[in-house]
Amino acid sequence: MTERSWNLGVSRRGALRLGFGAAAGALATTASAQEMMLSFDSQAEWKDRFDASSSGVTRTSASRTPTLSAETAQRTELAIQDYAALVQRGGWSRVPPGERLKLGSRGERVIALRQRLAATNDIDPNLPMSPVFDSYVEGAVKRFQARHGLIPVGVVGDDTLQSLNIPAETRLRQLETNLVRIRTMANVAATGRYVLVNIPAAEIEAVDNGQVQARYTAVVGKVDRASPVLDAKIQQVNFNPFWTVPASIIRKDLIPMMQKDPQYLAKKKIRVITHQGQEIPPESINWNTMEATQYMYRQDPGEDNSMGSVRINMPNKDGVYMHDTPSKNLFGENARFHSSGCVRIQNVRELVGWLAQSQPGWDRRAIDAAIKSGQRVDINLQPYVQVYWRYISGWGGADGTVQFREDIYGLDGTGELAMAR
Repeated sequence: MTERSWNLGVSRRGALRLGFGAAAGALATTASAQEMMLSFDSQAEWKDRFDASSSGVTRTSASRTPTLSAETAQRTELAIQDYAALVQRGGWSRVPPGERLKLGSRGERVIALRQRLAATNDIDPNLPMSPVFDSYVEGAVKRFQARHGLIPVGVVGDDTLQSLNIPAETRLRQLETNLVRIRTMANVAATGRYVLVNIPAAEIEAVDNGQVQARYTAVVGKVDRASPVLDAKIQQVNFNPFWTVPASIIRKDLIPMMQKDPQYLAKKKIRVITHQGQEIPPESINWNTMEATQYMYRQDPGEDNSMGSVRINMPNKDGVYMHDTPSKNLFGENARFHSSGCVRIQNVRELVGWLAQSQPGWDRRAIDAAIKSGQRVDINLQPYVQVYWRYISGWGGADGTVQFREDIYGLDGTGELAMAR
């Protein structure tokens, strides 16, 4: 097997870019298909990122390169070259819809899947176009899923099929659009401590002095309640916070819920407060009118609190913030777009520990004790920590892979919107 026959994306720099990363690229000219399959199974970043039994922190053993960096901009430029060449060659064909494809599946759709995966070097293009979904295809599907922010289960369901069938032209435009976003921030975020919330990736990076210290899975805003792009400073962490229900949620969620279940506020331990600070009973309000919007609603701390046990304050014009959540199951989904604009963080205590590094007395044991107390406790951060919420849906990874996330809010201008699942 020659280098050229294997690699659609090897540049003179020797980096394999369209599918496999730098480690796989080094094997490309000598490894057999079986050896390549072993490299799939041993990739540490899959285990770090998607192990269901993990703590919820994505450790960065594979790459500590920030998404907002000059290196990522350079890698994205190389990816654009590759995808431009791929588009000139005609891109790739769609995988027809049908039943889930998995190990043991057979038929013409499997051949179409192999062709699609070979187009981006997620599978060795020199392998026979067999109609059998074998272990090579399973490993290639896992690789594709990992590059597209999907849980790498090796089965082609609706989410994976949708990502497979985004046209090459769309992916190219996506990279070009995101290169501008990354370049704009590459120098600003090069040094110091900051937090990046990548909205379409639903992921958080904690960065210190140009290196990612940890990555965290997040839940971000729904399509109709999008998390905004913003710059702010994290000033305070609240343990066991009260939650004041935003006006938009009162109208869209709370009033309809009370119409269905008059005991909803009591069950959720939400109190009705007048603007004079007096608590009134929910039954004194006519829930079939907009009278309810005249009051404040405050949820007590506890397991059902919508912010969980932690709120991270970052004053901004949009009134959004980051917080814990009682709905931990949402972190295990492919499409984590469920909030009303704020950002929920898996294993938020780890991030709080990182934020509070400079605060005497606030190690992990103290954080756990504060939460266990059930009492409202605050950490005032000094210095403040910069936070950026950005919309980065396509970029070149430090390991040579090309990463994509679906354009969930339609901000890439490609006309290809991800379905709200």
